[in-house]
Amino acid sequence: MEEQHNPSVTVLMPAYNAGPYIAEAIDSVLQQTFTDFEFIIINDGSTDNTAEILKQYSDPRIIVKSQKNRGLIDTLNDGIKMSRGEYIARMDADDMCLPERLEVQYNFLITHPDYDMVGCESDVVDKDGNFLTHLVPVGHSHEEIVEQIDRKCPFIHPCVMLKKDMAIKAGLYPKNALTFEDHLLWKKMLSIGKVCNLKQVLFKVRFNPESVTIDEKWRGPEFIEIRRRSVHNGYVSEEDAVALKELIANQNFSSYKQASYYAMVGKKYLWNKPDGVKARHHFGQAIKHYPKNVASYLLYLFSFIPAGLRVRLYKSLKKK
Repeated sequence: MEEQHNPSVTVLMPAYNAGPYIAEAIDSVLQQTFTDFEFIIINDGSTDNTAEILKQYSDPRIIVKSQKNRGLIDTLNDGIKMSRGEYIARMDADDMCLPERLEVQYNFLITHPDYDMVGCESDVVDKDGNFLTHLVPVGHSHEEIVEQIDRKCPFIHPCVMLKKDMAIKAGLYPKNALTFEDHLLWKKMLSIGKVCNLKQVLFKVRFNPESVTIDEKWRGPEFIEIRRRSVHNGYVSEEDAVALKELIANQNFSSYKQASYYAMVGKKYLWNKPDGVKARHHFGQAIKHYPKNVASYLLYLFSFIPAGLRVRLYKSLKKK
């Protein structure tokens, strides 16, 4: 009997109600210049047309697992356990890989065996695929990442490729670190081996209203403090886990997420890609969906300041 070939890389992509975007995400993986991979897609209890879209694909590298909704953290950990690749490339169902993403990251890890994980830079697009800005991690070298790890998440989560055995050794994604499970895993992996981000754009992150990602400022000061304390300690305490679960549950409703999305895009049009008209449109939508957020009104007014002055003010405030 012929021995089964284990692929070098597992691309791991959870999917929940990703119908509008998942085909573009899948196509970007199947069009990679590197081909020795399996593509695990876990449909986490989607209620839209995600399952129907997945049935349209017959590529033998695709492995689809459908399940009742379990949430992102359990889904990722299950995917890691079932993977056959030595390396795992994370992928989200609304994002896109550039064609050489897997090849570049795999070649780096093969030629630098002392590294356990590698990330990259990314472009950011809106829900319709329009370019918004360039996303640069807070650190590139291992030393820069160690310096920044307690302050900010140093990796763009769906952009990383990591060694499977190191993720398992680090304990996988912590189950009670809701919305910052990746940050806490990276902190644990830093105690095991070396990591870095490549100074190369290999990815497109999509902002969209359906995403589980909400601007941290919209989460509020309690969330920010729980996250800061947990990352610093390397774990989420039982007390913080209870508070975090309640806080997230109270915020994950449609109008709040819609408002957060429009405010996040509006800020990109304030200073990353200055356009006062588009900024006001997005802040107007944010106010419409969730009128209780005072910052949306202030930023709407801020958009009337001439673009050049607006950008200079932003840069000077950011330095402080």
